[in-house]
Amino acid sequence: MRPTLSLLKSGRSAWKGPYFVPFANLREALANHTPIYTQARACTILPNFVGVRFMVHNGRDYLPVLVTQDMVGHKLGEFSFTKKRFTYKASKNK
Repeated sequence: MRPTLSLLKSGRSAWKGPYFVPFANLREALANHTPIYTQARACTILPNFVGVRFMVHNGRDYLPVLVTQDMVGHKLGEFSFTKKRFTYKASKNK
């Protein structure tokens, strides 16, 4: 079994392979612990991304995502939430 087959379990065709963005400053970010700013939420997390901090855009802000071994095979956008939790506020008439 090829190691990349575990990355292909998404809805993408097997012959295309995983979708990822070639980050030019990946080695620099790993060595200097600087975050990589990206808007590529559909990018598949590869094993060489482990330990890198990404700042993933959620439509409004850049949220920090530190990649761990458990995240390999998932998408970057899964860890940068786009909606806030709804909380009830006390009304003024109380």
